[in-house]
Amino acid sequence: MIPVMEFRQFTEQQPAFRVLKPWWDVFTDYLSVIMLMIGVFGCTLQVMQDKIICLPQRIPISARNISEVAINSLLHLDSNITAVPKEMTGRKNDLDLQQYSFINQMCYEKALHWYAKYFPYLVLIHTVVFMVCSNFWFKFPGSSSKIEHFISMLGKCFDSPWTTRALSEVSGENPEEKDQKKSSTSRSSTGVSPGEGSLEKTQSLRSIPEKIVVDQPPASVLDKKEGEQAKALFEKVKKFRLHVEEGDILYLMYVRQTVFKVFKFLLIIAYNSCLVNQVRNRVPCEVEIQDITGYKDFQCNHTMAHLFSKLSYCYLCLVAVYGLTSLYTSYWLFYRSLKEYSFEYVRQETGINDIPDVKNDFAFMLHMIDQYDPLYSKRFAVFLSEVSENKLKQLNLNHEWTAEKLRQRLQINSNNRLELQLFMLPGLPDTVFELTELQSLKLEMINNVTIPASISQLENLQELSLYQCSLKLHTTATSFLKENLKVLRVKFDDNRELPNWMYGLRNLEELYLTGSLSPDASKNIVIESLREMKCLKTLYLKSNLTKIPQSFADVSSHLQRLYLHSDGTKLVMLNNLKKMTSLIELEIVHCDLERIPHSIFSLTNLQELDLKENNLRSIEEIVSFQHLRKLKCLKLWHNGIMYIPEHIKKLSSLERLYFSHNKIEILPSHLFLCHKLRYLDLSNNDIRFIPPEIGVLQSLQYFSVSCNKLENLPDELFFCKKLKTLKLGKNSLSVLSPKISYLALLTYLELKGNHFEFLPQELGSCRALKQSGLIVEDAMFETLPSDVREQMKAE
Repeated sequence: MIPVMEFRQFTEQQPAFRVLKPWWDVFTDYLSVIMLMIGVFGCTLQVMQDKIICLPQRIPISARNISEVAINSLLHLDSNITAVPKEMTGRKNDLDLQQYSFINQMCYEKALHWYAKYFPYLVLIHTVVFMVCSNFWFKFPGSSSKIEHFISMLGKCFDSPWTTRALSEVSGENPEEKDQKKSSTSRSSTGVSPGEGSLEKTQSLRSIPEKIVVDQPPASVLDKKEGEQAKALFEKVKKFRLHVEEGDILYLMYVRQTVFKVFKFLLIIAYNSCLVNQVRNRVPCEVEIQDITGYKDFQCNHTMAHLFSKLSYCYLCLVAVYGLTSLYTSYWLFYRSLKEYSFEYVRQETGINDIPDVKNDFAFMLHMIDQYDPLYSKRFAVFLSEVSENKLKQLNLNHEWTAEKLRQRLQINSNNRLELQLFMLPGLPDTVFELTELQSLKLEMINNVTIPASISQLENLQELSLYQCSLKLHTTATSFLKENLKVLRVKFDDNRELPNWMYGLRNLEELYLTGSLSPDASKNIVIESLREMKCLKTLYLKSNLTKIPQSFADVSSHLQRLYLHSDGTKLVMLNNLKKMTSLIELEIVHCDLERIPHSIFSLTNLQELDLKENNLRSIEEIVSFQHLRKLKCLKLWHNGIMYIPEHIKKLSSLERLYFSHNKIEILPSHLFLCHKLRYLDLSNNDIRFIPPEIGVLQSLQYFSVSCNKLENLPDELFFCKKLKTLKLGKNSLSVLSPKISYLALLTYLELKGNHFEFLPQELGSCRALKQSGLIVEDAMFETLPSDVREQMKAE
């Protein structure tokens, strides 16, 4: 007999796959096992027992004689088999045992209906097909891999300690809601009833089955290893979702196998109902073997007919139940869309409000899971929530970035503030807010940053830098920054990334905005009203702007420093500058200006003007600077200026003047009538001659004419006895005057890149000049007397 266990490979699958087998699949599997047993039992009987027994029939003969003949023949056959030595009665057929066997085989093949012969085999084949069909989607390569990954992740998500923690803490709440809950709880303790929303949250938490938290560690002891495992699960779920939601092969496979089973059920019922009556005990047989046996007509008895008839009716009943179950499955598949899955009930019950709905195969598998146990979907949903993921990242961040580790990264910035810089982290560690000594916080390329209410612990915080960060503020944090923040730096890629809370910082003193915009955005940039910034003194804007934002006029009355950098984009419409009468420092850099804007001449309090990296060719408008009585620093460097107009002499208040990196060839003597000049930079031009009037500049401390075409120096230059820095490098000088000794305060002298043959020994009179401050070729340094060299080498 064939054991049923030999057929287990048709239905064998991993035990974990049971979660994807709803009750109807389990029920049909049991039906298949029963039908398989019927088929195996019938096949075994068919093999082990005689199939048919036949006796010859003489014609013509009366019906009564037929029965007598049959009875006598059977008695004769029985007497031969049992070999009982008694007198033979009944009709003699004169046939031996071999002839009877031959007749039985011939009648079985020719007379017995095919359904009666092959019924057990048909049952076995149909049942095996049912089994294969029911489990085909678990074996098909295109679907089995997705199912295996899903089941693997489902089990890990179900058992993860993070799932229990997220559900128990209702991770979907934002900090404000938690604070409201705390305040509601405190009110209730004093006799004031909490709000309905808080009550609903409490009820939803209580509605979570106890199974979620049974045998799990406390939420507060989630260690680093478990956090890393949960983080890996989030990444796997995210990638799996993107992959599975692209197609619907699992859904189609299941639909097709269900439809196939329905059609097969109809086919089996149809032909079995018609043929089941062909299973009979008595079978007339007529075969042309008269020349062999002497008989042509036979009466046969199908020995298994009675049993097969019962089995066939039983089989038909089982198939009918199987078919009705398949019809119910079809109804479940088509009466609503299973390619969409909503977590609405999970969102309502757990409070995790950002769990997204899913579609296609992902949705279908979740529908199947719900038929097994909805708790799986509820716990799995935690790993689809961005809020839950962010909270886990926050927990891992806190494990990785302890307060001690953060303190080691503290350093003093350019504003002499104690600064912490964090770069490309997945979030902001809560431990940052334990550094109460922190004065400046710099965040760079950190997404989804939420500043909690605990920032109020940083009582010394005055400066905040956000470089390509998306930031959200708790209400308490916003109030704290409004009162305490003095300096804000924001680097953005889109003006929509500018934080809205920025405009309410009433005590802000310095605002730095840096960003590159698309051509269309640069024409339509909108910066909201700065009216609330009553204390703003410094405003820096670096972007490809075409005009000054209108909102800058809101701070025109008290703004003192304005820096505009447009990255080479031509800046027009500068009329708003006229309103900024309190400006003392103005930078308009890399804005493709061809002329000095006339609006600048109205800024009577201006002390420093920088027009670096523009397209200035002529500066005849410089005469109007005479109205700017307080102007002390003028930077016209990195332009294309060809000459300096004589009107420069009217800028008598100038102390620093930058003309480097232009195309100036001639220095007018009127330049040196600006007798207050302390800093004069004329490097990187085409100057060939320095007028002797330079000696008038008795306050000059810094003078640079490096990278020009000078061949000699006027002796009057050395009458500027307050010179500390003198840069003469990369010219065509061949002699350095001994009068260099007049410059007793000289600490830096650049001579490299000239045609000197030797250096004068009078350099030894420049007591403040050391070897580190003398920039010259090594060979030239060796031309100095040894005592001078030793003096310069001495500290």
